[in-house]
Amino acid sequence: MRSRTGEQRSAASEQVTSSHYRALPLLLLVFCAAACLAQNQPVELTAPVGTAFRFAFFSDSRFTDPKNTRDSNAAIRQTLVRAITEAHPAFVSIGGDIVYHGDDANDWKTWYAETAAWREQHIPVYPVLGNHDLSGGKLALENYFQRFPELRNNRYYSVRAKNALLLVLDSSLSEVSGPQGEWLLKKLDSIPADVDFVLVLLHHPPYTSSSDDKEFGGGHSARSEEQELGKMLEKRQQSTHARFAVFSGHVHNYERHEHSGVTYFVSGGGGAHAYRISRAAGDLFRDNNINYHFLLVEVERGRLHVAMNRVELENGKSKWTTPDTATISVPPHSTVATTGN
Repeated sequence: MRSRTGEQRSAASEQVTSSHYRALPLLLLVFCAAACLAQNQPVELTAPVGTAFRFAFFSDSRFTDPKNTRDSNAAIRQTLVRAITEAHPAFVSIGGDIVYHGDDANDWKTWYAETAAWREQHIPVYPVLGNHDLSGGKLALENYFQRFPELRNNRYYSVRAKNALLLVLDSSLSEVSGPQGEWLLKKLDSIPADVDFVLVLLHHPPYTSSSDDKEFGGGHSARSEEQELGKMLEKRQQSTHARFAVFSGHVHNYERHEHSGVTYFVSGGGGAHAYRISRAAGDLFRDNNINYHFLLVEVERGRLHVAMNRVELENGKSKWTTPDTATISVPPHSTVATTGN
């Protein structure tokens, strides 16, 4: 994995130097400042959904040359895309690492070709930035925003889908401080009364039983930044009627955790080379298999249901199972109600 942490935690856009400003007339300067400020505000999108709807979430697909069988499993990701298409979701969200190398135009061409069915069926895609999508710095971001022009160069943004509010974060930036953190807190401070579910989408998970230590199965440990985000959400959940749920990836498997009323889904089984997880004693999902999968999330008034759809390829044929489900309900009081199998 090519890490560019310094670049990823830099500002989303380059600053215009003061010498450029000095060359502008005063009125033009005022106009430019207002326009630039407006363009830098995170977009607030609205998903075209009905009162009851469903959407698909998966992560770490790593679209790249199908001949590259080491870093991504083309047969798996193509099977997942086909199954998601056949599920007819209102929209799809990909939790980061959409492509293998963000600065590689050919990887984005593979993405475009393999997801053509979504455009044919007019299925919107709400993406999350992952570390591989950012690989290559400025060129990677240019490639990303070219494919998702509705984001208007915003690395984090919100989507309103009837009684659900999606807050899409860029976990290469601080989630609880700086511009993104301030924006997130404002959104959490002003949750509309008719919102039942606040869904936080990001690449790096606040909780995982995976580990950077290869002795324990390989993978990725939870980072302090996302752990801090989780603690903040859990504290707020105690006094918030809407239910919080977090969807992430980065770990190439499936996990479900619950802490202080907040449910956390790790869904990194989109095609990147998978690895097993040494499950912890308190894990809600204990299956030690490799789990290539996507999540199908059904939302209705007061109820959200998540099904993990796992696929195995046997002699070129798809074998589907649903080894985990969870239902989150909005109770008439502040106590969270979550059930799972």
